[in-house]
Amino acid sequence: MRTALRPGRYLPFATSGLQTLLQYRSTFLVTGVTAAAGAAVTVFLWRAVYADPTGPGPGGFTRESITTYLVVAQVLAVAHANRVDDEVAAEVYRGDIAVALTRPVSYPLVRLAAGLPVVAANTALVGVPLLVLFAALVPLTVPAPADAALFLLSAVLSVLLAFCVNLLTGMAGFVTTNTWGVRMAKQGVVAFFAGQTVPLDLLPGPLRALASVLPFRAMADGPLTLLLGRYEGAAGAAAVLGHQLAWTAGLVLLCAVLWRAAVARLEVLGG
Repeated sequence: MRTALRPGRYLPFATSGLQTLLQYRSTFLVTGVTAAAGAAVTVFLWRAVYADPTGPGPGGFTRESITTYLVVAQVLAVAHANRVDDEVAAEVYRGDIAVALTRPVSYPLVRLAAGLPVVAANTALVGVPLLVLFAALVPLTVPAPADAALFLLSAVLSVLLAFCVNLLTGMAGFVTTNTWGVRMAKQGVVAFFAGQTVPLDLLPGPLRALASVLPFRAMADGPLTLLLGRYEGAAGAAAVLGHQLAWTAGLVLLCAVLWRAAVARLEVLGG
């Protein structure tokens, strides 16, 4: 077990993940255009709703803060697209998972190591240009230094949460012959309950209450709450981070338990 957890054993998987990623550079262009188009539709729709510049509108948002919320939410969505769900499901279907399990390493940690370069590349080559583009087109809220620092910490936790959610989605391949529907459903649920489509403060009371206890809020709305200073002092910031930490720990534990159960029932056919 100690051997499997040595960090140095996972560096080749991270390097290999980066090399594979760079072989398909056109993917960044397609992802960037898609993300920019989606963000433009959402941003300009909500800017029309908040057309009155004299004061805060619904949910206490101003025109600049709602724009910042939606643009950065799209940047986080790009960072969360680590391909883990697709790759785990594909390895299960092809039977390659059997070979992966013979290695003296933890398979979930292998997927994490291979996914981190994807997160970094998506953020640097798609997310940051997207943010710069919209900052040049429309006014955005400039966060306070303390809020920006809290956001960066929260964004790291959101990336870990996204990894766990995607790993669990990919593991659905152990029990179903096609995870396409599962992945599509996951994308819709995450986008809605994370606040990437509609800010959670604008949802009706019952839906907002449900979203507040689900893990998806910690993937976008939580970090954005910190970025925009929409929290009540240190206690409010601690509550946001505590929610993220609790769900991160819970999903890591759930991944470990379900992974052991899935491997125990794994059957691979072929020569």
